Amino acid sequence: MGILDGKVAWITGAGTGIGRAGAIELARAGVHVTLSGRTARTLEETAALVKQAGGTCVMELLDVADKKAVADVAARIVKARGRVDILVNSAGINIPTRAWGNVDTEGWEQVRSINLDGTFYCCHAVIPTMRAQGGGLIVNVASWLGRHVSPLGGPSYTASKAGARFLSESINAEQGKFGIRACSLCPGEAATPIMDRRPVKPPQVELDRMLQEEDLGKTILFLASLPPRVCINEMVVSPTWNRFYVGGLETTTPAART
Repeated sequence: MGILDGKVAWITGAGTGIGRAGAIELARAGVHVTLSGRTARTLEETAALVKQAGGTCVMELLDVADKKAVADVAARIVKARGRVDILVNSAGINIPTRAWGNVDTEGWEQVRSINLDGTFYCCHAVIPTMRAQGGGLIVNVASWLGRHVSPLGGPSYTASKAGARFLSESINAEQGKFGIRACSLCPGEAATPIMDRRPVKPPQVELDRMLQEEDLGKTILFLASLPPRVCINEMVVSPTWNRFYVGGLETTTPAART
């Protein structure tokens, strides 16, 4: 029996990337996971991987920008499992036309509605249950670019991820006395599908040097495995070969120059 056996987790953005990796690691540790995402095919792929790892899961198709749908999913989890011990908000997007010179208001709203509004909706949906049960862990996947402003992220992504960081800290400030702890997980560059939406996708040699999905899955497991008295308010994780430091970052792409 492990310390996480029997726990219940809800993971958004579970169809790919960090969400998928977190789901696999938590399930392997004995957590029952609810997988949420917008695409049935990728959720089914994640569910198969969870089962291969010996875990149990259910799937809930969800667009986190839909606040009613978010509340409905949370209610179904509580009805089925009786609790929510871990929430991992990994649903997030960026857009190729992201720089001030070519972003439009629709693009701004699309990114904000998922990265920030969706994060808030999910937190809002589980906090009453976590309070009633005496505690819980929320991991909000933010970004290096929510801490260190770069043209690479664009205004909508940068602002939404910075907002997610402060949203997490507001949870700790208000809900910590009820045993609820929130962590802003701020990865540097990670080789996940979001790289496909860069204005210039990094070459494979650079992708191989980045954080990998499984690295961040293990980071989520680490956070979930800490004693309930421990709150990691923010965790910044970067690749050892960090292009923000070594000068190899493509910050002068056409999109960034406009």
